[in-house]
Amino acid sequence: MRIKFTNLYKLIPEKKNIFFKINSLIKKSQFVGGKEVKKFEKSFSNYVGAKYCVSLGNGTDALEIAVNSLNLKKGSEVILPVNTWISTAEAVLSNNLKIVFCDVNLDDYSICLKDLKKKINKKTRLVMPVHLYGNPTNIPEIKKLIKNKNIKIIEDCAQAHGARIKRKHVGTFGDIGTFSFFPGKNLGAFGDGGALVTNSSKIYNLSLRLRNHGAKLKYDHKFSGRNSRLDTLQAAVLNVKLKSYKEVIKKRAKLAKLYNKNLSNIKNIKLFKLVKKNTSSFHQFVIRVNIDKRDKLKKYLQKNNIETMIHYPYMLNELNFFPNTKNLKKSKSLGKKIISLPISEEHSFKEINYVTKKIQEFFKNSQK
Repeated sequence: MRIKFTNLYKLIPEKKNIFFKINSLIKKSQFVGGKEVKKFEKSFSNYVGAKYCVSLGNGTDALEIAVNSLNLKKGSEVILPVNTWISTAEAVLSNNLKIVFCDVNLDDYSICLKDLKKKINKKTRLVMPVHLYGNPTNIPEIKKLIKNKNIKIIEDCAQAHGARIKRKHVGTFGDIGTFSFFPGKNLGAFGDGGALVTNSSKIYNLSLRLRNHGAKLKYDHKFSGRNSRLDTLQAAVLNVKLKSYKEVIKKRAKLAKLYNKNLSNIKNIKLFKLVKKNTSSFHQFVIRVNIDKRDKLKKYLQKNNIETMIHYPYMLNELNFFPNTKNLKKSKSLGKKIISLPISEEHSFKEINYVTKKIQEFFKNSQK
């Protein structure tokens, strides 16, 4: 049995419908803006439960425009977790703000609340928690920590479409939520795409201009912005995918439950500890093992035709162009301990059972 980590073609629902829609738009020369884009913005804001949605060229632009829209003073401190994709930190630097890296919570690899509390000071103006791997981070507690401190929150939801804290969708707790529709995401386009959501009309209107050269309409430029529009073809793809996305979340949750059941008795493996009332989108299923076992396990699974990945092989403070925070004890060497296992709505229960069987075999043999 061969198990790919992701088969993007198999993940496309209603292929005939999508291809027909794309062909129709091409014939009509509808490539930028239009009804499909507006439809997606309305549908996605309704799905998330936010008043406004601004579709954008990619998830990185969503973060950068979100930070820009807050008009923070140059040099203000921004706290973010050290275990995330580089875009989160890039958005801070591109807006001339100061990065303050925070340690992680080893239960779910999100921002560590104890370390966050220590890092907050008079210069802190923004916290950027990340709902990593699709698992909701503890936003309600973060809001308590910054209460009455004039600190904003941007939620990085790039991997968390469909993730909820109780019944409320992530991205709607703070000032802004940002999303990516990169093809490998649970809700992925056929190319780059992104969006931000907010309940603030001020942020919404400013972001509309920031994405389109400072203009809402042609030649309506109020300032210098950028070009970051979700193109019509990608919006059309996302409109089709969004209709069946609830089923995607349900299937991934069932596969994650099977992983937990089959791997929970292996002492050498650390699994996610998720809050029961919350909903994870299970963008990735990550396990943690000892440093001396991770690479051996990866090779063993590869020999058995099972593809795995590492998200992420290093923490951002290990890159020499970012602040090197040495006192982050929990995240130290984390990139050498974690491994992502195959999980998607197109994987079968048989395939997941095969993966866990081989993992069980590996640890049983390693004890001999």
